[in-house]
Amino acid sequence: MPDFKDQAIKDEILEKLNLKNRYSFLNNNLMSALTTEEFNFLRKVQKFCLRYEKKNNIRHTPDEDIYSWMPDFAKAGFLTRAHKFDDIDVNFDYHGLTCEMMRAFAVDMFDTQFNMGMGATTLAINPIEAHHDDIPERLNALKDLVVEGIPGAILITEPERGSDAVHQLTTCTPQEDGSFILNGEKIYNTNAPKSKWVVAYATAEKNSGSQMAQFLINTSWDGFECKRAGIPWVPKLWLGHEYLNDLRIPPEYVLGGVGKGRDHLFEGLVPERIGIAVINAAQAWGALSHAFLYINMRKQFNQEILKFQGVGFTFADYWALTTNFTLALLKFCEEYDAKLEKFGGEIPRNISQALVASASHLKLQGASLSERCCYEMANLMGGAGVCDNTLMQDLVGISRIQEIVGGTRQIQQYILSMATRQLWKMV
Repeated sequence: MPDFKDQAIKDEILEKLNLKNRYSFLNNNLMSALTTEEFNFLRKVQKFCLRYEKKNNIRHTPDEDIYSWMPDFAKAGFLTRAHKFDDIDVNFDYHGLTCEMMRAFAVDMFDTQFNMGMGATTLAINPIEAHHDDIPERLNALKDLVVEGIPGAILITEPERGSDAVHQLTTCTPQEDGSFILNGEKIYNTNAPKSKWVVAYATAEKNSGSQMAQFLINTSWDGFECKRAGIPWVPKLWLGHEYLNDLRIPPEYVLGGVGKGRDHLFEGLVPERIGIAVINAAQAWGALSHAFLYINMRKQFNQEILKFQGVGFTFADYWALTTNFTLALLKFCEEYDAKLEKFGGEIPRNISQALVASASHLKLQGASLSERCCYEMANLMGGAGVCDNTLMQDLVGISRIQEIVGGTRQIQQYILSMATRQLWKMV
C-alpha cells in the first residue's frame, strides 16, 4: 500500500486494492485466452513481483528510484524476453513477442512507470542484438543491458523533427579510420539520463533518410552531454535532452554505416509499436482492476455503486474494449512469433513491411484506449481515483503521453492513410 499525504479511502477498500487482487482480476479475464505456457509464465512473473514488492517494502511513491529495481528484474530474467540471447549465454527458452506481452502485463500492474522504463531499455537492446556481429564491445554492452539490468535508451527524436524520424538534423561524418564524428541534438528519450548505453541515429547529409547510420554510444564518452527533460505526468521516469558535440564513435560501435541506418530503424518499428500497444493494454487492465475492486465495495445510497447504470455500464464498455483489444494484440504477437520461427529468425522484407500497417493500427487504437480507459476508471472512482492513495494517479498520468510516444497519433494516421493508397494500387 503506497504512502500518501492523507488517507481518503477507508481501510477495508484500500486493503482490497492490493496487487494480489488486481492480478486475480487480470488472470480471471485472460486464463481462457492464453495457452498453458503463456499463462504459466504470466503467473511466474506475477509471483516474483508480489514477493519483490513485499520484500523491499515498495510503496510506489513519486520519490522512489525505479531504476534501482532493474538489476534485480534482469537477474530474474524479467527485464526483457524479446530474444533468446544465446549469443551472451542467457538462453531464455521461452521468449518472443508473446512472452514479452505476458512479462509486460505482470510488471505494468506492479508499477507502470517502471515497466515503461524497461520497455525503453528493450528498444536499445533490440538493435544491438540484431547487429552485434559477434564484436566483443557490442556483446559487452548487450550483457550490461540484459544481464546486469543497466538502463538503456534509443535516440531518435530531435527538437526540430519530432516524429519525423527519417529527416534528421544530427550529422555523422565518416573518418579515414572507420570511425564517425557526431554532432546534433536529441530529445525526449526515455531513460537517457540514467543510461550507460544508448543507440542513436544520425545522417551523413541533413534531411536525407538514405544517408542515415546507426551507432552504439557509451554515455561517458567525451562529446556526449545529457540533461533531464521534465515530463510531469511521469515523475519517476527520466527522459533526456542530449547534446552530441564532436562525439567520436569508434568503428566497433558502428551498428550500421551510412545507408543502413534507415533500414535498421524501420526493422525495429514493428516490435517497438507493438511493445507500446502492449503497454497500453496493460495500463487499461491496471485501471480496470482498480475500478473493478472499488465499485464492488464502495457504497452510495446504501448500495454498491456498480449497481448504478452510469457506473456499471461505463465499466462494462471499457472492460469489453480492453478484452477485445487484448485478443487482437495476442493474435498479432502469436503470429509474429510464428513467422520468426518459420523464417529462421528474420521475417522477409515484404512481410515485415505489410506488418507495419498492422502495428500502426494497434498502436493507434491502444494509445487511445489507454488514455480514455484510465481516465474513465478514475472518474468512476471519484475522488479516490485521482488522489494519491492508489496507483491510479500513475496510470492516469502515463496514459496521457501514450498518443505521443513512439510516433504521435497523427503519424500513425498518416502511415495508415499511405497504406490505404498502397492497397488501392493493388486493386
